[in-house]
Amino acid sequence: MTNRIAVLLHTPAHSQIAGALTYLSQDALAAGTLVRVPLGQRELLGVVWDAAPVDDASGSMDPSKLRPVTAALHDLPALNAHWRALIAFAANYYQRSPGEVALAALPPQLRDLSSVQVARRLKKTALARAAKDQHSSTEEANTPPQMTTELVALSQEQTGAIDQFHAHPGPFLLFGATGSGKTEVYLRCCADLLGGSDHAQVLVMVPEINLTPQLEERFKARFAEQYGPLAVVSLHSGMTPAQRLASWLGAHCGAARIVLGTRMAVFASIPNLKLIVVDEEHDPSYKSHEGARYSARDLAIYRGRLEGIKVLLGSATPSLETWYHSRPPQEGGRYLRLHMPSRIGEHAQLPLVRRVDMNHQPKGCVVSPPLLAAMMQRIAAGEQCMVFLNRRGYAPVLTCDACDWKSNCPHCSAYRVFHKIDRTLRCHHCGLTEPVPRACPDCGNPDITTLGRGTERLEEQLALLLSGVTRPDGSAVRIARIDADTTRLKGALQTQLAQVHAGEVDVLVGTQMIAKGHDFRRITLVAAINPDGALFSSDFRSPERLFGLLMQAAGRAGREASATCRSEMWVQTFLPTHPLYEALKNHDYPAFAQSQLNERQLAGMPPFCFQALVRAEARTQEAAQAFLNLASAASAHLPECAALQAHITLYPAVPMSIQRVANVERAQMLVESASRTALQRFLSAWQPVLHDQRHQPECKGLLRWAVDVDPLLI
Repeated sequence: MTNRIAVLLHTPAHSQIAGALTYLSQDALAAGTLVRVPLGQRELLGVVWDAAPVDDASGSMDPSKLRPVTAALHDLPALNAHWRALIAFAANYYQRSPGEVALAALPPQLRDLSSVQVARRLKKTALARAAKDQHSSTEEANTPPQMTTELVALSQEQTGAIDQFHAHPGPFLLFGATGSGKTEVYLRCCADLLGGSDHAQVLVMVPEINLTPQLEERFKARFAEQYGPLAVVSLHSGMTPAQRLASWLGAHCGAARIVLGTRMAVFASIPNLKLIVVDEEHDPSYKSHEGARYSARDLAIYRGRLEGIKVLLGSATPSLETWYHSRPPQEGGRYLRLHMPSRIGEHAQLPLVRRVDMNHQPKGCVVSPPLLAAMMQRIAAGEQCMVFLNRRGYAPVLTCDACDWKSNCPHCSAYRVFHKIDRTLRCHHCGLTEPVPRACPDCGNPDITTLGRGTERLEEQLALLLSGVTRPDGSAVRIARIDADTTRLKGALQTQLAQVHAGEVDVLVGTQMIAKGHDFRRITLVAAINPDGALFSSDFRSPERLFGLLMQAAGRAGREASATCRSEMWVQTFLPTHPLYEALKNHDYPAFAQSQLNERQLAGMPPFCFQALVRAEARTQEAAQAFLNLASAASAHLPECAALQAHITLYPAVPMSIQRVANVERAQMLVESASRTALQRFLSAWQPVLHDQRHQPECKGLLRWAVDVDPLLI
């Protein structure tokens, strides 16, 4: 007997085959089974789906026109109903095709393996696991019972948070100061849930790849002895295809008890999931900016509700949306806030925040004299300093004073950054790299100068300023820089971080890579150089991001008691009385959050409204904007959209902040509504209109368009 089955393939939302397609199979394949099927001249990996195929919704298609399934991966357990429901929701909410989301969630190497190769991989994994288990059992039999990892004593605040976690269903916001022991709370909550079932699994998410190894080390130290060395796996884009496949198979088959990963891990197939932890939940890295533009934090909340499991969000500076949702239940809050305001340790205190008014400092100075003196004092005492500047390179612009030439990128509406270490001008948007010209390309003036500064220049200037300072042992001061340029090679970041932890570095210079998540025990002074620029951004979220970044940077200092005095956070600013810096001085996130929420409520901004951006890319700016404006006008003539016009605001199309990248012009249109339901209904009904407008004569040169629901960058 031949069965018709629906199969999802990796097809874009705007194609004519965006849904499930019909294939024939000799076997009745269960929904969630992975299959290999033909499509045109190619053979693709697909997922058997439980929805009606788009090409055969009525079942009347001629069977002779249908093609058979090439092979089914029977050795792999089918993807369960919860996973399929998560994919369907994400595709619907973020306006993408289900196949695009589903297949992007699977490890890339799985798409190229036959059923025989998959069976071999599973057998190899099972044998390795059995060998490890046997080795562990032998060692356990020959070794007297002992605790290799001694549990630290919990503070009263940690104990209270864990008790509340077990007493309520959640979701939870663990609002703890930097250094308050949030990771230990994660570990204890994971241990309690894993201990309650022989098959329970936990998903722990971090915002960036460079935070995964140190967290993996802590989880392995805590759980590897009890559950085996293969029980903790990682999932992130920095892994090789083979590593990602092995980790995914371990999670999918239930062998991996703890899965650590970045935003992509929210889609991991974890059949016995009992807890999701989202560390540093405020971080914008949880929002994808390509393909399906999903928020992993929001999907984690939805997945928790879907599977009836607990979700724990953690941050010292929560996103304003999460803070708003964690207000008291009587005010409409949906999350339970667990508060840990104190640092761990008898003498561990939050750093003293000092503001340096740069209006009263020598003109053109990079590091103010008071800050320089404080750094010298710390270095002389054998302590470490961290200097934070969120701009890499030597200088953001090269300029000619004679003709006003600047180092514009010919392919982007941005400047090329000067990198002195290899004497190049690099565009950080399209990647164009050229040698620095010997003279001005426009007027021939040989005297071209730098404008502004980046971490490379800051490192050089600090080396000059601290050249006469010695460490307690009499040796010269050692300065290290950590940014995207110094960590390009594999393992470079881990090596540099190890040097900092070992005390081989006296002054650490870097971008936001060093400002969050790292546990630097010897740093007692943190300085922020020129953070004022973010206060004048056109993006309404900029103050929130700046405050969070400065609070996180401050949190790197004073994790252990200083031998000299209390740890410090120095902020060099031309606006020392700005309310943001006032709140930072008092480490008062609640006051800052409330003031920002009041402003947003008056302005009708999220979380008091819901937004989507439609972005268009074309050969000309005119074509990109014409596409968006025509689609906006056409929506009024579509009955489904017209019925929602009273609840929707469509703003005119405008160029993006960086309107040209790699010779592609970019424009965007903001769609806003006070109702999430109305916005979703409008976007769904608007999709055919957007698809039709690309064929209009005014839109000639349109390359692509995409809908970004709940955008982070406006």
